Amino acid sequence: MTMAEYGQGRRAARLWLAVAAMAGLAACQDGGFALLNKKPAAQDASPRAVKLVERDVEAPDVFQVTEAGLWDGRPSLGGVWVAHPDVVEPERVIIRNTANDKFVIGALFRRERENPGPRLQVSSDAATALGVLAGQPVRLNVTALRREQVAEEPQVPPAQDTVPGAADIEEKPLDPIQSAEKAIEKAEAKKTAPAVAAAPKPAAKPASKPAKSGLEKPYVQIGIFSVEANAKSAAKSMRSAGMKSEVKKQSSKGKTFWRVIVGPAKSASDRTEMLRKIKAKGFADAYAVRG
Repeated sequence: MTMAEYGQGRRAARLWLAVAAMAGLAACQDGGFALLNKKPAAQDASPRAVKLVERDVEAPDVFQVTEAGLWDGRPSLGGVWVAHPDVVEPERVIIRNTANDKFVIGALFRRERENPGPRLQVSSDAATALGVLAGQPVRLNVTALRREQVAEEPQVPPAQDTVPGAADIEEKPLDPIQSAEKAIEKAEAKKTAPAVAAAPKPAAKPASKPAKSGLEKPYVQIGIFSVEANAKSAAKSMRSAGMKSEVKKQSSKGKTFWRVIVGPAKSASDRTEMLRKIKAKGFADAYAVRG
């Protein structure tokens, strides 16, 4: 073998070693550093349970009339009720006086005897609640009520602190000689640096007391209506009685309904008085809600 051939063989060997080293470095970068860039997968939130409650919902398809009603002035038994000749079965109804927006919940019966004048016969207790005077016909709206299951307003759980994803790690080749030199320089700088007295830590401030929150359920829901106009009429009646009211549109199982709420109350005693006034107007099922 000549000297020229020997020299060419050594150059070829060094070239192959360089290629192998580059391949190994690429494998480390693709494998080891890639694992550092992976972020934890976000966990799916668990589904919230929907609580169903029974409430009175208007059913105009069962029975609804808007016509003149009359109280003959005589005291009647049975509490709050109206009678109409078109009734097939007794029903639970909401009765509204369209003249003054007063309303009350009572019973509906079939009127057996036909007398001259309005077909709606009004009991003495119903007339008192609606502001109807004896012998004076007044236009009334009577709508049947049905018990239905509706979804209670969801309670949103308190927000939980989320752990931010790991920041992207920049990939850089490590030079062991440079790293060692920097470590030595830092160690020597610490030895030669003058001692500095540690600044006293500021005294911990006492934890401030959380501000007192209001009532957990400051509003009162007076009812759920399937007809928006009836819900607005009920809200208007509450406002005429000096109570702030609001109509909220919602849907459940493909059906749209309107909730009427009153409030907010400023205190527990204020809410108790509000409930008393609302139930006195005939809404015995009124109850406190968040809003």
